[in-house]
Amino acid sequence: MIFKSKSEEVFNVKSITSGKMEAKINECARIYAGAPDWISNEDHVKTINFAKSVCSETARLATLATGIQVSGSARADWIQQQVEKIYFKLRDWVEYGCAYGTIILKPNGKTVDLVTPGRYIVTDQSNGEITGIVFVNQEVSESGKKWYTRLEYHRFVETEENWDISDGLNGKRIYAITNKCYVGNSKDDAGKPISIEKTPWAGLLEEVAIQNVDKPLYGVLKTPHANNIDIDSPLGLPVFYDAIEELKDLDIAYSRNAKEVFDSKRTVLLDSDRLVPSGGKVSNTLKGFEQAKQDMRLPDYLKIVYGSAGKENLYEEINPELNTDTRLTGMNALLSQIGYKVGFSNGYFVFDEKTGMVTATQVESDDRRTIQFVKDVRDKLEACLDGLIYAMNVFADLYDLAPVGVYEIVYDFGDITYNREEDRARWYGYVTAGRIPFWYYLTKFEGYSEEEARALEEAARPKEPTFFGEEE
Repeated sequence: MIFKSKSEEVFNVKSITSGKMEAKINECARIYAGAPDWISNEDHVKTINFAKSVCSETARLATLATGIQVSGSARADWIQQQVEKIYFKLRDWVEYGCAYGTIILKPNGKTVDLVTPGRYIVTDQSNGEITGIVFVNQEVSESGKKWYTRLEYHRFVETEENWDISDGLNGKRIYAITNKCYVGNSKDDAGKPISIEKTPWAGLLEEVAIQNVDKPLYGVLKTPHANNIDIDSPLGLPVFYDAIEELKDLDIAYSRNAKEVFDSKRTVLLDSDRLVPSGGKVSNTLKGFEQAKQDMRLPDYLKIVYGSAGKENLYEEINPELNTDTRLTGMNALLSQIGYKVGFSNGYFVFDEKTGMVTATQVESDDRRTIQFVKDVRDKLEACLDGLIYAMNVFADLYDLAPVGVYEIVYDFGDITYNREEDRARWYGYVTAGRIPFWYYLTKFEGYSEEEARALEEAARPKEPTFFGEEE
């Protein structure tokens, strides 16, 4: 809130994100972090944090065997190097996008910044796309005593006569970036203004005006779910937003079952008189009987009943019956509802005692809902990466990071319905049908080199008898 107010004051702008939208994003962030509002020590309600599992599974499927190839020039080669630096972060970033609804990927000159809600303020939009935004960047000094904050304002500007960044821009639409830096004593301290050259971002320009830019210089990863909280907002909703009530019910159902299991330990009630050895004496207090129990090394589940209301020589075993099967059925129904509301095929998330949680390799080809949902997420990821690479290309021109040149992007994603055993059987059928050689099958599925596979195939080939009855 400090930097939101500071940004609005310094740049004379106003956040267009409603308070209701901010509250929902924060609520979902707490759920994803494993701290939902319904946790209660008094009612013994805890969380299994299934929201994170949903986001993680979505990201896993969306980034399965992802391939990104940028080619066409020396500039393209440089962009490819930048993409390779962040390649192994993509799955985490998609998960965060699923959790927060909207994240932003932005070049910083060296690598790429991941910007989550709370670290950006949206100031303008056009047709549902973010066109004005302030980023909050922070770095701490090596001593840990100083905190540097950079407010980075991106927007499109229709220049006027008083525009003083660059000559010759009057009357033209440009993309403007303004950096304002501050130094303080803590993370939440806006501090005093400071020159950018005296901060960790030295080398960046304080004011930038760029011509011939037709889209923002960052990539936006937004979930495919429509925003029904604030229809006018350019922000997306977390993938599990529609299933918050079911996530709460799932946590309650799990907690009730866990508490029942905890309370179900075997108990044996024993009359205190039974602890008195024949002809012996025990202090006629409950403390004395407990000491006798320890001296006799009796099990913990044995409970001493002192003064059993006329029940002489009381001995009673209590073995509570669990409702685990019934509760598991209810939890599976909730899992199925959650999965369906997120976008998965009905029954995708079902826990079975023998097979465990259903995984991507068990998704059948007719599970169109799951496949379409994953494709929608991949389309959003492609659009985000297109924006990120476009920004990289513009910054390469601005800071002379690589030679000018064209580039072409090719994306490749793995098939989520792929099953290796089915594929193996299909290719072996090609062998028996004579459509491919056996050695090729061995190299594809058994890990042999081509030389080893050919030798093995040759050794397995039947020998033909010669004129003298010998085999060749």
